[in-house]
Amino acid sequence: MANVLFIKTSSLGDVIHHMPAIVEARRRRPDAPIAWVVEETFAPLVRLHPAVDEVIAVASRRWRHALLSRATWGEVRAFRRAIRSRVYDEVIDTQGLLRTAVISRLARGRRHGYDASSIREPLAARFYDVRHRVSRDLHAIERNRVLTGLALGYAPDGTIDFGLDRARLALVGSAPFGILLHATARETKQWPEERWIALGRALAARGIALELPWGTEAERQRSERIAAGIPGTRVPDRRPLDELARRIAAAQFVIGVDTGLLHLAAALGVPLVGIFVGSEPGLTGPLGQGAIAIVGGKGAMPEADEVLSALGGLTG
Repeated sequence: MANVLFIKTSSLGDVIHHMPAIVEARRRRPDAPIAWVVEETFAPLVRLHPAVDEVIAVASRRWRHALLSRATWGEVRAFRRAIRSRVYDEVIDTQGLLRTAVISRLARGRRHGYDASSIREPLAARFYDVRHRVSRDLHAIERNRVLTGLALGYAPDGTIDFGLDRARLALVGSAPFGILLHATARETKQWPEERWIALGRALAARGIALELPWGTEAERQRSERIAAGIPGTRVPDRRPLDELARRIAAAQFVIGVDTGLLHLAAALGVPLVGIFVGSEPGLTGPLGQGAIAIVGGKGAMPEADEVLSALGGLTG
């Protein structure tokens, strides 16, 4: 019975893209304890996953802003104890960054990762015991599945399954509503505020209630500017990720740019329209069992009526 540790720390989209590999590993190794190292911000979501037995939270994003703090080094020591508390048969770093490769060296077990030609940061490949070649032309979900299969000795097959149950997670008793996801860390992926307002007004005219979640202060301000131009639109309080996942699961539909929450909606099977402006949907676009439409593309800038038409094609 293999004892497996996965390392996929961030970002949210990457974490969600790793879930089908976890589901398949559980199906192929039903009795294997599975642990997952993930950034503390995303740990609440990973704890919802039924295939994960243990979540080991790391706070590298927060630690790097307070490297001289005694509290930081206390947390680093506690993390090191947690990851070294047991011996793993296989340690699989599907992130492929230098910082995650360093984490893999802390773990006790045979370490797997991408080889130098496949990995995002070639120096990281030196930290692994076993290096696997995986095409960089594959969608991120397939790269995770292929690497995991190579490490655990099977060939991935079957449809993509994120392992999240929308019906079980959805908050009950909510009036019908849609969610607009405008926030993204990369400015090149953003869709202009005036187009969000035009889209929102068209939806509000149809009697559809809308919500604009946010994660940072800048995103909150942008949500409020957009909501001010759309009658009846709500800007909710900031929620932890597990609660936000339940809210997304309850939505009638989601419209969003290429951001982690859009991939979460896809993983939950919520009907969605993805607005792509500065990234390639063929490599990182949302995949899932629900209805999905993509408008725009890298270097393209769709109009509000294109998004509205795409939504109409999904929901009738």
